[in-house]
Amino acid sequence: MTKPARTAKPTAGAKLNQQGVLQALRACESKKAGDITLLEMDKASSAFTDYFVICSGTNPRQIQAIADEVEETLGRRGLRPLNVEGYNRAEWILLDYFDFVVHIFSEHARKFYDLERLWKSARRVEVSSLQTVARRRSTRRGTAKLSRPAKRTSAKPTSKRGSPTRKRKTK
Repeated sequence: MTKPARTAKPTAGAKLNQQGVLQALRACESKKAGDITLLEMDKASSAFTDYFVICSGTNPRQIQAIADEVEETLGRRGLRPLNVEGYNRAEWILLDYFDFVVHIFSEHARKFYDLERLWKSARRVEVSSLQTVARRRSTRRGTAKLSRPAKRTSAKPTSKRGSPTRKRKTK
């Protein structure tokens, strides 16, 4: 007699995964990475991780800068990569965080290896949907953070048109 399969409930680790993925995506964006793609790996396939973050850089220095920014950003949260591959050559840098892997390609290498085609069973995830899920979870705990600081208002008096008034020079 076999036991029925249990459905896995999302754990605190899954929340941490999504937060780590979001931080990695933001770090890639901050260094102007091109063509950023997020793939959620299919659980039924023999995937060894939950997410792939895939992006491109235009030259070796930018590719290394993206990798450095991802490591630094996630390092502030206490996440260190288990393995880093290809940093010196800077054609394809792989940062393995166990639950997600960050792939940073040169444009030529990205076209050649075409991971999106290779892992076609993976689901493309819109970054905005991942952010709303993370935002909902943090709001439930009462620790929601604004992604942008509130606009500061000017302390200068304004004219009827809404622009700050200027003192006119008198002769």
